[in-house]
Amino acid sequence: MTRSTDEALARAAVLALIAQAELTPKPGLADTRDLQARDTGADLLALRWSAKALAPGFAAMAAAARRPGEPTRELREDLGAIGRCAEWTMTRAGGDAATGPLHHGALWVVGLLVAAAALRPGAGPGEVTATAKRIADHPDRGAPRRPTPGSHVSATYGAPGVRGEARAAFPHVRRALDALSRARAAGATETQARLDALLTVMSTLQDTGPLYRAGPPGLRRVKEGAHAVLEAGGTTTPEGAAALAALDEELRELGIAPRGSAALLAGALFLDGLPASVATAPSGR
Repeated sequence: MTRSTDEALARAAVLALIAQAELTPKPGLADTRDLQARDTGADLLALRWSAKALAPGFAAMAAAARRPGEPTRELREDLGAIGRCAEWTMTRAGGDAATGPLHHGALWVVGLLVAAAALRPGAGPGEVTATAKRIADHPDRGAPRRPTPGSHVSATYGAPGVRGEARAAFPHVRRALDALSRARAAGATETQARLDALLTVMSTLQDTGPLYRAGPPGLRRVKEGAHAVLEAGGTTTPEGAAALAALDEELRELGIAPRGSAALLAGALFLDGLPASVATAPSGR
């Protein structure tokens, strides 16, 4: 792999973040409706800018993965350091804390997948996610020790969070990819296929966002609402579309945003959108 391939991986990562942000209507999450409305506490324009600001960080992660050529502890620590710098840049590009949540969870998910894809060019999603797990299994000795909302929720409710997802080889990323394939094969539009993939994740994920905001009852409502849309035939049916609209209205009223599910969808869109030139590049090892 070369620097141009690193940059291609970074572009694919940024496009996945923007595609996830722009997907509409996402229940309880920022989307194109938030250009004027601020129901979700996030501004879509800020999400676009902050995603683009992550491109150099993603390219640096791919380059860092190429150096050892294996998922070593040193690589994990390099990725952590790069990610913290990229997060600082992303926050400034997005207008700092006034914009509300940006791509914090997705930076971890997509960054690991970028590094794994750089390590295993030409590999399918299963091998890429397995390689990401091997990276995530290593501790990051440089990580700050301060508690976060996610760590608080994990300690309180036992939810694995996105880090637990990584250590399990991203099962919900793979489920989202399967849902995308099924929906496309059934004739869904791309928007419908992506919404069905998001709802598939929401229906089973122990999402720390709803848990932090509303505890187990809030998470249960997210799961039940997403399951109801899928049971009604997904977003391609009138019944499913109506169930999605009802879930979206309820989550926005309650201020519940399943951001962990959105981050994992971004990971799936990254793997789904890898350019053929990146996926088949020689490893150089």
